Amino acid sequence: AIKNDSVVAGGGAIEMELSKYLRDYSRTIPGKQQLLIGAYAKALEIIPRQLCDNAGFDATNILNKLRAKHAQGGMWYGV
Repeated sequence: AIKNDSVVAGGGAIEMELSKYLRDYSRTIPGKQQLLIGAYAKALEIIPRQLCDNAGFDATNILNKLRAKHAQGGMWYGV
């Protein structure tokens, strides 16, 4: 029986969406903080990258496709 009808996206979808948000936000901040936030955004992409590697996929290609999907508003897309 379903007790909760909420859905949580998997496959690194949350991490990709957070990364997109932080990258966009970092572009509005000057100085070293911009670099730090951008680095943290990139670090979040390690999770979907590792999922791709574990599954035997081309991680660079998949992450580029995920970035494009998330840029178009597809926040539910994961590996």
